[in-house]
Amino acid sequence: MENPRPEKVAVVEEVRERLASAQASVVTEYRGLTVAQLAELRRTLAAVGDFKIYKNTLVRLAVAGSEHEGLTELLSGPTGIAFVSGEISAAAKVLRDFARTYPSLVVKGGLADGGALSTGDLTRLADLPSREVLLARFAGGLAAPLQQLAGLLQALPRNLAYGISALLDERRADEPAPAPVEPPAPVEPATTDATDEQPATTDATDEQPLAEEGQADVPAATEPAAEEPAAEEPVAEGDKPAEG
Repeated sequence: MENPRPEKVAVVEEVRERLASAQASVVTEYRGLTVAQLAELRRTLAAVGDFKIYKNTLVRLAVAGSEHEGLTELLSGPTGIAFVSGEISAAAKVLRDFARTYPSLVVKGGLADGGALSTGDLTRLADLPSREVLLARFAGGLAAPLQQLAGLLQALPRNLAYGISALLDERRADEPAPAPVEPPAPVEPATTDATDEQPATTDATDEQPLAEEGQADVPAATEPAAEEPAAEEPVAEGDKPAEG
């Protein structure tokens, strides 16, 4: 195009810059959408990208000879391009949900990292969970084996203790039971007489005073006096034996 107007040159440069800085670019056809609906689409998509409307001729000039030239075959009818700056799956989900509400929006395809995105690719991306959900699932997948390992490490000493206790119980069961010990027969208390109750012996110190007192009170035993020979009676003369 010879001697282009500055306004068109500025638009071409803008398209080039946006395509170069975007994570992905999605081409749509907005025929039949009202101005209010297009404004709603921009607000909905603002969190993950931007939606701009360009003339197809200027977009073709912007992508000619660049890595984005694959968009040329999608440029037909009223064209609006979604420049994705966030997650591609989130932008695809916004466009899909909006197209379900307003069927006049037609998602044709796009580019991501220099590769083409078909309508089916965008639909599958829209069905993916968000980045936060994927990260949470990934963290959960990593945490589950660690939790199992921690539970196993805790169970090892506990199971070992149970095993040792069971082994000791088994050994005790195998040992012969000790013979029962009969209690000793009860011993009846011995009966004693009154005389037995008195102490059998007394101390010498106790006997001595009694002996002394006995000596004072009991008179000494006297020996019987020797019998005197009886006086011989005089023998009568007639009774004398005859001398020989």
